[in-house]
Amino acid sequence: MKSSPLAGFILVLAFASRLNSTAAASPIYEDAAAPLETRVEDLLSRLTLEEKIAIVHADSKFTTAAIPRLGMPRRWLDDGPHGVREDIGPDTWNAAGRTDDFSTAMPAGICLAATWNPDLGFSEGEAIGQEARARGKDIMLGPGVNILRTPLCGRNFEYLGEDPWLSGAMCTGYIRGEQSQDISSCVKHFALNNQEFERGTINVEVDERALREIYLPAFQAAVQQGGVWSVMGAYNQLRGQHCCENDYLLNKILKEEWGFKGLVMSDWDGAHDTRECALNGLDLEMGTEKKYEDYYLAQPYLNLIKAGELPAAGLDEKVRRNLRVMFATHVFDAGRKTGSLNTAAHQAVARRVAEEGIVLLKNEGGTLPLEVAKLKTIAVIGENATRLHAHGGDSSGIKAFYEINPFAGIVSRVGKKVNVIYSEGYAKDGGADLAERAVAAAKAADAVIYIGGLNHDKGFDCEGADRKDMKLPYDQNELIRKIVAANPKTIVVLEGTMVEMDAWLDKVPALVQAWYPGMEGGNALAGVLFGDVNPSGKLPATFPKMLADSPAHASGNAPGNYPGTNGTVTYAEGLLVGYRWYDTKHIEPQFPFGFGLSYTTFEYANLKLIPGDGSNALVTAQFDLKNTGNRAGAEVAQLYVHEQNPALPRPEKELKGFKKVFLQPGETRTVAIPLNRGAFSYYDPARKSWVAQPDVFEIEAGSSAGDIRLHDQFTLAGK
Repeated sequence: MKSSPLAGFILVLAFASRLNSTAAASPIYEDAAAPLETRVEDLLSRLTLEEKIAIVHADSKFTTAAIPRLGMPRRWLDDGPHGVREDIGPDTWNAAGRTDDFSTAMPAGICLAATWNPDLGFSEGEAIGQEARARGKDIMLGPGVNILRTPLCGRNFEYLGEDPWLSGAMCTGYIRGEQSQDISSCVKHFALNNQEFERGTINVEVDERALREIYLPAFQAAVQQGGVWSVMGAYNQLRGQHCCENDYLLNKILKEEWGFKGLVMSDWDGAHDTRECALNGLDLEMGTEKKYEDYYLAQPYLNLIKAGELPAAGLDEKVRRNLRVMFATHVFDAGRKTGSLNTAAHQAVARRVAEEGIVLLKNEGGTLPLEVAKLKTIAVIGENATRLHAHGGDSSGIKAFYEINPFAGIVSRVGKKVNVIYSEGYAKDGGADLAERAVAAAKAADAVIYIGGLNHDKGFDCEGADRKDMKLPYDQNELIRKIVAANPKTIVVLEGTMVEMDAWLDKVPALVQAWYPGMEGGNALAGVLFGDVNPSGKLPATFPKMLADSPAHASGNAPGNYPGTNGTVTYAEGLLVGYRWYDTKHIEPQFPFGFGLSYTTFEYANLKLIPGDGSNALVTAQFDLKNTGNRAGAEVAQLYVHEQNPALPRPEKELKGFKKVFLQPGETRTVAIPLNRGAFSYYDPARKSWVAQPDVFEIEAGSSAGDIRLHDQFTLAGK
């Protein structure tokens, strides 16, 4: 039977229609409603070997290549923990010279930690995430959670203090806030990057308990509680293997034990060998000082795969992890958040972090807050009164829209009612006349506000080098002594990280630790000094009286314990980092961990230990906290645990919970802090697991590690 022309035409139309329908169907990976893993596998199946290689290494200082064929855009990474860094040239560290790469400069990480307020951490992360999206970024390189082991580490200002519990809680809030804006956080530097001296080569020898109990928990919290999508390896080595290609850290602990599903990237120039990177857990190579096609995970990796010397499945797994982060942050989706830049809300967050992070360390006779009505002239003295810090510190520096320095903040607050005079007092290359003029200014004033401390110059609080000592630079000790002799009503404000203070501390009535308080720092400081803000910051690290008191410098094996000998540094102090050392060794610090004064007072009472059901909280510590003063204020109630008869040595006490509580004058609130099994556990290397043994535990509530107000005992029964 012969087909009619009409029938043939209809058949052609039907076939063409089917082709058009198939062509019109979008790939599964483009479907925002499809499950994430389904999208990952679909896109992975469409990539060529060369395209897969392009995904696992950089094609400029801060980008990876686009794949236009599949609609994959170029991926943009950026520093850092304190805001979105200014853009640099694609192949250079020099600034790109743009006029649209300003951002909100948040206070330094140690100032955020001093707030002891995870909700504020969320707000800061959220604001940075919004600005990162407005600037077209995909992955932000922060937060930094390396533990403050030595006061000399040049990047202590970026990190979150000495305690793993506090660091974990603060970074978790930050990460959740940032990632809520379709941005991946990148927690860093994994792990043990606790000094900048020889950071690219130094080998760290640390016992397993210290590794697990001190140096890894903040990273674990970032992964398992914060849900972080990216982790950056550290420059240093752990037990003879570089951290960016360390099988134990990256494969065994991070990916297998903790179940991390995101990507591991190298620190810039932190990769060293193609086989090591390929096999030991690195998923994205950044910043290697080679041509991009010669990166370890570029052409050399491709060559070894093609030669059958490395498995193609390993590359697939790396690509899978990169794609997972891209889909999680909606890189392919039309509804991705667009962000916002330098809004009033962002500025308000910056100011609030500074206000809550500034710590009042001394206040004899109610020197602070200053009463404007009783002052005719204030002398503001010190280079840090007018110095801008936001752009310093290297990778964490920010090109701020503006920065209110302390002098500007003070003038803005009281300049219309009080005569405010300024004298520099000291400078890097200053002469004796600076000190003489400062003393004259102090004599002529009713009160002195001295703004000193450190800065981001190399050798102080800056990436790439450690400090030489804990002393105040530029002859500030002598200057402070002269100023307070000229005017006893001298308030000392220190910016930067911890310094030795014995030369003058007993002579000044008031001391404020302001850290690096960001673009709104001057306004925040003025608010604290003149009583608009009741200080509520608490130290996230112990301030020793002298460097020799601190564990990395006092625990023997010097200099092997710091900065290391023959390329290796040994953590001889083990678990006794920070307050754990001072408590256990009965060494009195200058100011203890968790310390911070207020313009009001707080009373702790009625501690009760309420048993839990065993499924989550084993016990909840409940107590009353009362504001017994006449000002509204906030107290950080801290909960420590001490085991009476541990099978293995444990510190005198360990922070296992805290809560920041805002109270009106006379107000009482019941505080409840739950303790799960982890709060009673230690790591047993013999069992390769965490152990909570039956024992009696002291539960201690207080205002700092050195000011315990309430005690009770909890008996942990069972196996």
